[in-house]
Amino acid sequence: MKVRKAIIPVAGMGTRFLPVTKSIPKEMLPIVDKPTIQYIVEEAINSGIEEILFVTNSYKKSIEDYFDRSFELEKRLEQSGKLGQLEMIESVSSLAKFYYVRQGEPLGTGHAIMLVKEFVGNEPFAILYGDDIVDAEVPCLKQMIAVYEKYDCNVLCAEELDESMISSKGILEYENMETGKIKNIVEKPALEDAPSNRGSLGRYILKPEIFEELEKIDLVNGELLLTDAILLLMKKQPFYACQLQGKYYDVGSKFGFIKANLEFALKYKELKCDMLQYLESFHKNKS
Repeated sequence: MKVRKAIIPVAGMGTRFLPVTKSIPKEMLPIVDKPTIQYIVEEAINSGIEEILFVTNSYKKSIEDYFDRSFELEKRLEQSGKLGQLEMIESVSSLAKFYYVRQGEPLGTGHAIMLVKEFVGNEPFAILYGDDIVDAEVPCLKQMIAVYEKYDCNVLCAEELDESMISSKGILEYENMETGKIKNIVEKPALEDAPSNRGSLGRYILKPEIFEELEKIDLVNGELLLTDAILLLMKKQPFYACQLQGKYYDVGSKFGFIKANLEFALKYKELKCDMLQYLESFHKNKS
């Protein structure tokens, strides 16, 4: 069955970016001239996704507004002859069919995914976390869908990690590293205990049986963790890793967000020359 639907959980409070996230969702902070969330939506659309559901909260209405039509603004742009800008904002609302559900309590990723059961139905579905941007020639989710279609399986996205990162990530333990078949996820192991150097990123393709496992898990520090349900499902269904071909940015961290802005700015023809000159002069002045 084709992967047509994607879930994007955006109910987190974004405390690492306070005070700006007191009034602006972290997913709406811009990478150059587009909000972070749009890069993730475009990855989904360019991977063949037709319907997107945001798991949001009462503080994230600006995300809903952003992907909705803005008739007054569109009319003003049309009347003033700013047709290029008009086309740009019209294209945002027509990217896909968008749906929203609110997570009333901060009960974790597992709880957020439980809320989408009716939307998903009996289909496989993708999950893309709002903190993760991947710059890749072939969209990250499209790479994962290829693995899903090859093995008819649940899929996790894997990235090769530096040793310094292993103790802070969920590390994949492989049954067969050549095929990518996974048998376990070890959370935040010591370097010497890590089963591999591959970490799981915030991208998943899951079969609908995950909802049965979500019903079985217990709260951990007040939250239901999606990983706990994945580990239960892993005992019943195959999971494979898709080794990421591309560059990953953790835009949920300040450094990752700044790095993404710098490197994406260098992709803009109108910015590249000025950016390179500035970086060169900055480096000289600091040397």
